[in-house]
Amino acid sequence: MPVLNRIAAFAEEMKGWRRHLHANPELEFACHNTAAFIVDRLREMGVDEIHEGIAKTGVVAIINGQGAGPTIGLRADMDALPIEEMTGVDYASTVPGRMHACGHDGHVTMALGAAKYLAETRNFAGRAAILFQPAEEEGGGGNVMVQEGVMDQFNIARVFGIHNAPNIPLGYFQTTPGPLMASVDTAWVTVTGKGGHGATPHECIDPVVAVVAMVQAVQTIIPRNVYAMDEAVISVTQIHAGTASNIIPEVATFCATIRSFKPDVRDLLKRRVLEIVAGQATAFNVTAEVDYDWGYPATINHPEEADFAASVAVEVSGEAAVNARSGREMGSEDFSYMLEARPGAYLFMGIGPGAGLHHAAYDFNDDAAPIGASFFARLVERAQPLG
Repeated sequence: MPVLNRIAAFAEEMKGWRRHLHANPELEFACHNTAAFIVDRLREMGVDEIHEGIAKTGVVAIINGQGAGPTIGLRADMDALPIEEMTGVDYASTVPGRMHACGHDGHVTMALGAAKYLAETRNFAGRAAILFQPAEEEGGGGNVMVQEGVMDQFNIARVFGIHNAPNIPLGYFQTTPGPLMASVDTAWVTVTGKGGHGATPHECIDPVVAVVAMVQAVQTIIPRNVYAMDEAVISVTQIHAGTASNIIPEVATFCATIRSFKPDVRDLLKRRVLEIVAGQATAFNVTAEVDYDWGYPATINHPEEADFAASVAVEVSGEAAVNARSGREMGSEDFSYMLEARPGAYLFMGIGPGAGLHHAAYDFNDDAAPIGASFFARLVERAQPLG
């Protein structure tokens, strides 16, 4: 049963939704037109309640089933990325410097498809809450929705989400109980010395050599401070210093992304970064300031919900197309906040070959949307069956 028959019947309509969203990307919390488009479609479907303005531009749709029962949450992120599109498709972004390079246009389409089916059939007990969330890429919109009380306001008992996965076979699902994606923190380090002429370094205090030493020392944290079985990553991604070949600059900076799964490892990484920067600053007679951004926590699936979601995926795509013990990866996701607030699970769904996520040539595969919508719909029917 790859795709529910009713969803297959309006697959072309879903393609139109997705391509409209792709052509009109919006960033972070400023998803005003995206939200308006979603609300218009939900009204056409006849959902029971539409709640707007959550986390600025988020939308929650409530669909009542038949009879009493709990509320299950289905989440779809809405925002795009600040990337200049290079796909060349006729529905490419109409907004310079912005594009749906992570497939959130597809995620919204899958959720809308499930909403249309559920509003028509209502073959479930309790309620379904469809959560359209802004600012996943930057801003932590998932956290804002949780902080604004969506879980309590709508009495959501469990919550589920999907992310598309390029270069995994179409309709192939992957997930795992426990940690699935890493936490993500960012260290911005500003080192100040004394600038001057490159010919007279003895009259200067060179921040460049201090930054070089800091970067090299930070790279020893993982192999020498973290237990080998506890996955963690520190990647220095930016170094900035100087304006000319014969000037020792006053200031040099670097940035690192820091990822892990366990709270105690996360604390250790922060502590060691701060200690190393402070120690090297003393050694090189410079001052150093660290802006340590505590970002998204690890995405940790609840075991019962992960196994349940995998069983539903088997119904949709077949046993051979579901890996329920796929392991974890170092990417991050603000669905993690929703999983901290309620039991639930997050899955990856293959969309076939193509450019990777966050690439200027990426494009969501429209053939994947009916599969994801079918998964969401069956998830509700299985979680909250009639009778």
